[in-house]
Amino acid sequence: MIHFEWPWMLLFLPLPWLLARWLPPAQPQGEGVFLPFAAAVAADAAPHTVGVMQRSRKLLFALVWVLLVLAAVRPQWLGDPQPVPTTGRRLLLAVDVSGSMSTQDMAGGYTRLQVVQKVAGDFIRRRHGDQVGLILFGTQPYLQAPITTDLDTVGQFLNEAMIGVAGTQTAIGDAIGLAIKRLQGETNKSRSKGDTVLVLLTDGSNDAGAMPPAEAAKMAAASGFRIYTIGVGSDQQPGFFGMGGGGDLDEDTLKLIAKTTGGEYFRATDVENLEKVYARIDKLEPSDARQQWYRPSDEWFPWPLGLALLLSLPAVLWRNKKWS
Repeated sequence: MIHFEWPWMLLFLPLPWLLARWLPPAQPQGEGVFLPFAAAVAADAAPHTVGVMQRSRKLLFALVWVLLVLAAVRPQWLGDPQPVPTTGRRLLLAVDVSGSMSTQDMAGGYTRLQVVQKVAGDFIRRRHGDQVGLILFGTQPYLQAPITTDLDTVGQFLNEAMIGVAGTQTAIGDAIGLAIKRLQGETNKSRSKGDTVLVLLTDGSNDAGAMPPAEAAKMAAASGFRIYTIGVGSDQQPGFFGMGGGGDLDEDTLKLIAKTTGGEYFRATDVENLEKVYARIDKLEPSDARQQWYRPSDEWFPWPLGLALLLSLPAVLWRNKKWS
């Protein structure tokens, strides 16, 4: 549809007529230079021709003025409304990639990490309007993807995660510490801290790192960050087929972390159960981004402006020509 950005500029349309009506006519200053040839041409010109030329010149100037005013109102063509991604919650996923995550005790013979990559990837793609980041941790935590609205990139980084890339042990406390540091750096003072969430997934116990998980949970609670913890793995002896430490799931510690920060603890023993866990987190932490829309616009003012400039040249030359 056609839209005028500054329609009030139409008020200037009668300005030349008002000036011509209110202002006195310009008086000649002194005598001009007498050119016999020009006087002879003027004398030969018929009165009817002179009147037609003067009216045509006035119409040309009026057309130029109308085109300039039309350009000034900024005509635009507006396209169909389109949704705009907006920022809701800031959410970090901390995923355990220690040696025990290679255990193939999930349905279908998949490893724990493969199942996490599939289910957590779907969870990330559903967080429309949120800022999501990814931490991979083992013996040490690493920020694999910073907080961003580019959910596809975060999901790709998760799918590319490999067992043992961060070490074979499990540093839960250090992972929480890194998450707090990154989330604090991204916190906008104008937003509520309650919009900041950490989802920590592990199949082991804290057997590495410098920060105890309980202390890290207290720091997170003091910063206003909620932590949802997920213990993954079958009910059989976890870590028996693992590549390293971190195989014994410490549910008490994970429950303590969640309780301290106002989150919840979940147990995921298979694919279906893990899907239910992430669906539950979706309900507990719905994306609160407000729906916003924008309409793409195409500016049309260069067309009347260009035409006005093109017609102004003959109009000025015509104005300097004497017809009587």
